[in-house]
Amino acid sequence: MALRGGVPTADGAVGVEGARPVEEALSSGCHVKAVLFSESGERYRERLAPLIARPETGFPVLRTTDRLLEGIADTEHPQGVAALVVPRNWTLEELTGGTGVTPLIVVLAGVQDPGNVGTILRTAAAFGATGAVTAATGQSGTASPFAPKALRASAGAALHLPIVRGMAMGILLTQLKLRGIRTLASSVQQGETGELLPWEVDWREPVALLVGNEGAGLPEEVVRTADTRVHIPMATRVESLNASAAAAVVLYEAYRQRQSKSA
Repeated sequence: MALRGGVPTADGAVGVEGARPVEEALSSGCHVKAVLFSESGERYRERLAPLIARPETGFPVLRTTDRLLEGIADTEHPQGVAALVVPRNWTLEELTGGTGVTPLIVVLAGVQDPGNVGTILRTAAAFGATGAVTAATGQSGTASPFAPKALRASAGAALHLPIVRGMAMGILLTQLKLRGIRTLASSVQQGETGELLPWEVDWREPVALLVGNEGAGLPEEVVRTADTRVHIPMATRVESLNASAAAAVVLYEAYRQRQSKSA
């Protein structure tokens, strides 16, 4: 089902659950197929009314019971409001050119935890990334950005941020290189030749940040193919930062540089 388990419908619609994610879905420009309120969710109807009542919407607004919604919802204690939404399909061409904005792309390569995927996408949107790509590596695939846990963790950002889903890593790296986009591999190994600290990178140029698997990081062949390794120095000896925390540190530096350029 689109809500429980996050399995898309035949036409690609996914379930969005909770007042804030549904609000983000309604304002995202994605095609909304239906909105569902249970008895307890009626308290959010006034908040969502301006988005539901727009002339261009035209989707059904349905009612159900709390008991029925609890039976189909992914969360243990649903807020009583959900929506069925068709995320937009983006292409790499749309992410890398024609917008007049210098690309800052986040590539999730084998990030398996949907909570991490959603948090990274939320951070990417907050710090001005122009898009994201989910890619499989030889080790693992990346969790769907539209899985229920990922959508909740992204607070709806996954429906606003342009995302290209499921590209093969080798093809992606080749395409980025052909488009003149510098690829930066987030590295868990310190002291490698040519490795840069986040503030030593010029984030004002077209850049793609590669974020790897939570445990194994990026495959070595991906790191070797990337233009540069980026490492975050730490004051204490720990194995590595969480994938979403590391992405947040690096993306903030990108945001800081890009803001100073536009000031």
